[in-house]
Amino acid sequence: MTHPTSPDTLSSNPGLIQNPESQPTPIIDSLAYWKSGAKELKSFRGHTQEIWSVAFSPDGLTLASGGTDRFIRIWDIETGRLLRSLRGHTQVIREIKYSPDGQILASASEDRTIRLWNPQTGENLRLLFTRYDHAVCSISFSPDGLMLARAGQNKDIKIWEVTTGTELMTLLGKDQYDHNWSVCTAFSPDGIHLIAGTDIGKIKLYEVLPSGEEKIVHNGHWRDNADDESTENRGFYVDDQGTFQKPMEYWIGALTFTPDGATMISGSRDCTIKFWDMPTLEERRTLKGHSEWVRNLLVTQDGQVLISASDDGTVKMWDIQSGRQFRTLRSHKGPVRGIALSSDGKYLATAGNDRIITLWEGGE
Repeated sequence: MTHPTSPDTLSSNPGLIQNPESQPTPIIDSLAYWKSGAKELKSFRGHTQEIWSVAFSPDGLTLASGGTDRFIRIWDIETGRLLRSLRGHTQVIREIKYSPDGQILASASEDRTIRLWNPQTGENLRLLFTRYDHAVCSISFSPDGLMLARAGQNKDIKIWEVTTGTELMTLLGKDQYDHNWSVCTAFSPDGIHLIAGTDIGKIKLYEVLPSGEEKIVHNGHWRDNADDESTENRGFYVDDQGTFQKPMEYWIGALTFTPDGATMISGSRDCTIKFWDMPTLEERRTLKGHSEWVRNLLVTQDGQVLISASDDGTVKMWDIQSGRQFRTLRSHKGPVRGIALSSDGKYLATAGNDRIITLWEGGE
């Protein structure tokens, strides 16, 4: 395939614009592009166990992946070749993210740590953790790349300064008796707010700087059932060692924003996707189509298309304006948990429990 940033592409496509990092970004109509087609280009095979997360480098040349086998693998998009394997985590890698400038790759693990890597050399730059931390489920870079937030099997959200590894702040809810985990987190596109999703489906809105204050707690996906009198009835059990046994019914699987920051989108174990107005968190729409846990969400750069991944083995594409589903991708056997879109919006990577990464291209 012709790579989007190759010289041939540049000379033949006058519609290319330069982004702040001086990397060319073609202007595409994502709705028309993905409605007109979606074909499998290639598969990346190398992981020996389930894949939890995939991420494109901002320059579009490489793809990183991580999962249950505890390795981060970096692939060459053009050739499909494995460039390097990064080893350091001792438990499942739940999420990997490139910094906005592509200079750092961050990985979050159930071993309670976040590792920052140099993706070009494979060098482990820094280890982020706190003494009383638990498994890390989700990480999010601030839009300027200076801060990194983590959520996991803790009730708090921690934010670090990326360049120094200094812990900047701990975000805690105002309700001291609320001990539910903040399992998912995402910075708003303007960097002012941070959203957290909990294991019981509630959604919290924090102001990041200067206050770190909890502004809104919304029931989100959570439903207060009349017979919901004990934690076990709620679908949750922790043994004496604190071992997590069974996820709650409304557990938030993913959070994302439209590029303009006007809408936040959440996915849950209740199989639904919800749209929320920002910053009021007024619920605007519920999308139904998945039959199992919605694990991942992403929005195209032009804000037209929402892509969702689920334990039902499918990846679905939705028209954000109308809320209609227009495409379902079925190439994986078992749950799909990792999805990533290249910076030019032309390539989609999907990954799942079948240990395979599939690269997709839209268009006719």
